[in-house]
Amino acid sequence: MREIKEAFARFWPLTRGDRKWLVLIIGCVIAAALAETASILLFAELTDHALQAGSLSAFWGPAGAWLGVAVLGALVGFLGNSLAVWTAERFVLRLRAGVFRHVQDLPPHFFQKHRRGDLVERLTGDVEAIEQMVVSGVVGTVSAAFSAVFYAAAALWLRWDLALVTFVLAPLFLVAARRFSGRIRTAAQEERAADGAITSVVEESLANVVLTQAYNRRGAEEKRLDREARAWMRASVRGARASEMYEQFVEVVETFCVLAVIGFGAWEISQGRMSLGQLLAFAAFLGYLYPPIRDLGQLGLTLTAATAGAERLQEILDARPAVTDPAEPVPAWPVRGWVAFHGTSFRYPGAGRDSLHGVTFTAGPGELVLVTGPSGAGKSTLSKLLTRFYDPTAGVISLDGVPLTDVSLPFLRESVALLPQETLILRGTVRENIACGRPGASPADIERAAVDAVAHEFISALPEGYDTEIAPGTATLSGGQLQRIAIARAMLRGAPVLVLDEPTAGLDSVAARRVVQPLRRLMKGRTTIMITHDLSLAPDADRILVVDGGRLVEAGTHDELMAHDGMYARLATPGSTQTQTPAPTQTPAPASTSVPASTLA
Repeated sequence: MREIKEAFARFWPLTRGDRKWLVLIIGCVIAAALAETASILLFAELTDHALQAGSLSAFWGPAGAWLGVAVLGALVGFLGNSLAVWTAERFVLRLRAGVFRHVQDLPPHFFQKHRRGDLVERLTGDVEAIEQMVVSGVVGTVSAAFSAVFYAAAALWLRWDLALVTFVLAPLFLVAARRFSGRIRTAAQEERAADGAITSVVEESLANVVLTQAYNRRGAEEKRLDREARAWMRASVRGARASEMYEQFVEVVETFCVLAVIGFGAWEISQGRMSLGQLLAFAAFLGYLYPPIRDLGQLGLTLTAATAGAERLQEILDARPAVTDPAEPVPAWPVRGWVAFHGTSFRYPGAGRDSLHGVTFTAGPGELVLVTGPSGAGKSTLSKLLTRFYDPTAGVISLDGVPLTDVSLPFLRESVALLPQETLILRGTVRENIACGRPGASPADIERAAVDAVAHEFISALPEGYDTEIAPGTATLSGGQLQRIAIARAMLRGAPVLVLDEPTAGLDSVAARRVVQPLRRLMKGRTTIMITHDLSLAPDADRILVVDGGRLVEAGTHDELMAHDGMYARLATPGSTQTQTPAPTQTPAPASTSVPASTLA
């Protein structure tokens, strides 16, 4: 019960915009229950005065009233049910949007800890489970409660003594529901976790179908899916069995009560203390009374199961973004592009050591600063800090002398364009993929960016040109062509600071050479920080930084660094073993390769 209360309190505020509709729905529910009660009483009158007496004249009045009440109840019921569905879907829409908005602010390590398919399940099935608790649960509770009250009052009016006897058994429904709630909650938790696991296995297998086929992993993938599906089946069957046991128990109790009433009523009729119409009406009220009471117990089971979804969703909502906007951000200014790292250190959440330690360097407008080093040395962490996916654990990073923590996130990310290592393609047209670099860009601007990225020619040759549909993992375009679309996107953005993270990774030598020209065009006039193992552009760099073990161990131009036998010289020498075996990230830099702070700045 405590979990239900906590989950309800957490999500009830989301109904704030729809509470007037909930009141109207509840009004319709009450009116429908009253109409049903009136119909049963009219049935009793019709039985006693028309059917039992065989009088046609006594039929028309109650029949007309019954029909009118039925029509009114149908209209009210339609209005209430339609409005309830609309309100419930609005709640789901609002909740899903809020969770999705929150998820987009979470740091990269959150998505490494959680399987993508499981997150999808939380944004779909778990969101709908919470709606069952907060909106449908409220409406269902009110509906069942008022129906039970009206039917009980009518039964008491007909025969209060007989009604009190039958009411004694009503608590059995709630006791039974409480008895089964623990099993159903456990089964629901396991079922929702298994749902997420199944979605994850399917999503991962489809995303890696080439690996599956190339390595004959179809059987292994089928076993993975079968293992998760069997876990889901076991949980689902346990939950269904518990619910079914409750349903069948209630059915037996209801049958016993109705038979007891009919038997007692037959005795009363034989003694002349009760009419047939009264008995039938009383039995009808009893038949109508127990389902709402049963529904209240079943609703408790539904709410118990819904807490499993609420807990999973709260885990997402309780995850905190790694960075937030400052309370009073610095007003926007025309960014020139001066970037500076001052004694910057960073450790990923949960990591045992720093990924960066005491890094200091500057980059100015129009400069190309190339960052290289062994794999795992901490190079890509620089790009995550500069775009504020994370804040440094020590030191300061500044843009035009302003600490990044004082700059609003939207303004910072408008000023710093990231070309990530993985070529990111959205499902949509080529035009839409380029245009997301600057929403609202004109077709002429999009084509100009494509021309500058040396992409216009192959785009124009596509079946539908810029309106050709592409998707992640598409075979329509080569890796180099997709990378040039990504470069066109960055060009369209026009940010004064550019961060390139392994821009030629995954490309063959021919594709890499084709990308170099648009990269040079993209970097022109911008502050560019290129993180790469590919040193083909190193001679053009204004400064080269060599990172090893999270520390900046060398800095200088290509010629300066090649002049002595340091790490850069070994990385840049073809066939060097250094390029094949990364240096241990914990090994401190030799004294001969340390870089004076004045040189780095």
